[in-house]
Amino acid sequence: MRIKSKWGKGKEHKERSIEDQASAVAFIVWRIAQDALLNLENDDYQTDSLKQRMDVVVEFVIFLTHLADRYSYENMSAAEREQFVVGIVMNLARNYQGSMEDIEGIQEHKKDFIDLVNERMADYSEMPFDGEDPSFMMRRYLGSRVQQVMGERHNKWIETQVLEINAPEAIDNLKRAMENLLKPGF
Repeated sequence: MRIKSKWGKGKEHKERSIEDQASAVAFIVWRIAQDALLNLENDDYQTDSLKQRMDVVVEFVIFLTHLADRYSYENMSAAEREQFVVGIVMNLARNYQGSMEDIEGIQEHKKDFIDLVNERMADYSEMPFDGEDPSFMMRRYLGSRVQQVMGERHNKWIETQVLEINAPEAIDNLKRAMENLLKPGF
């Protein structure tokens, strides 16, 4: 997957604000999640509706947002991390709102998204983080969440597919993007 993850190198190369970094990471997280969904579908895992597709994207988005928070832990103060993660979530909530309006019509969708983010982030925060990488437990939890929203066809294998193939690819893409976009030291 190719994603632009470097800032332009114009004459005015400057340090980016946390809001700029959060916006860029949110964009990349959304793209990685969409790519994960497409890879699942290309591997013949069935989705039955646009809403179901969005639910799969959201599970990957939340997982990746949690990882972005974990990866920023040593390089940002607590206040900066909070601003960074809130910025990512608010950008993702806008994307979700627009996508859900296309699927289900104009109504308030952001609150449901933010509530789910808070619930899942609390779940992920209770799981071990193996240094540079999410633990088996975190990847398995993502797989089980995706399994719950996917269609019935091949459903018993989806958790393993996510755990062994889709999650590692998404993790690598996020790490590479964060290393390229954020402050030195990532």
